[in-house]
Amino acid sequence: MSVSQATELGTVYAVDELRALTDHAHALGMRVHLDGARLANAAAHLGVGLGELTTAVGMDVVSLGGTKNGIVLGEAVVVLDPSAVDGVEYVRKLTMQLGSKLRFVSAQLVALYGSALWLRSAEHANAMASRLRAALEAGAAPGRLVLTRDTESNAVFAALPPDAAAGLRERWRFYDWDDHRDDGLVEVRWMCAWDTTPEAVDAFAADVRAAVGR
Repeated sequence: MSVSQATELGTVYAVDELRALTDHAHALGMRVHLDGARLANAAAHLGVGLGELTTAVGMDVVSLGGTKNGIVLGEAVVVLDPSAVDGVEYVRKLTMQLGSKLRFVSAQLVALYGSALWLRSAEHANAMASRLRAALEAGAAPGRLVLTRDTESNAVFAALPPDAAAGLRERWRFYDWDDHRDDGLVEVRWMCAWDTTPEAVDAFAADVRAAVGR
């Protein structure tokens, strides 16, 4: 079984929810993989350490994100239970995941997770998403701008008219999440990052309000 934390919807599993999922999967004879591309954002939101979302809840294998939290390139697959993966040292070569001079990629992960940098970067991304949501809520246009999901990490989901989304894309890059809503709006996902600035958030929020007519 594979679980994403934070999820693709920007929401976050509580620690006890992860433990319940892993316990249930193990009881059924399954192994559990955690997709942690945004694990730092989830930990920052919950106010816990990375170990509390992985080792402590019984995860077997973890994909540890790097590029979504500030490094140039590189992710890590952490096998917490060696019995969960047979021959992992061979799999990484067969799948071309053992690049030349990989120590230079790994050095970035050491710098990121060997200090509080991972937490500062994730907290900033989350804060920028919260700032964006607050700005949009303040200028909400009934029927033309709807915030569709809880903002628990660095993602803001909203629905707006297709023409408004198209106009915004002339200046800002984002894509549609769901363009088959019954109300005729299109749902989009706006992501904030470790390097998103308050000025960029405010400018984008102003453009959104203008695009939806407020």
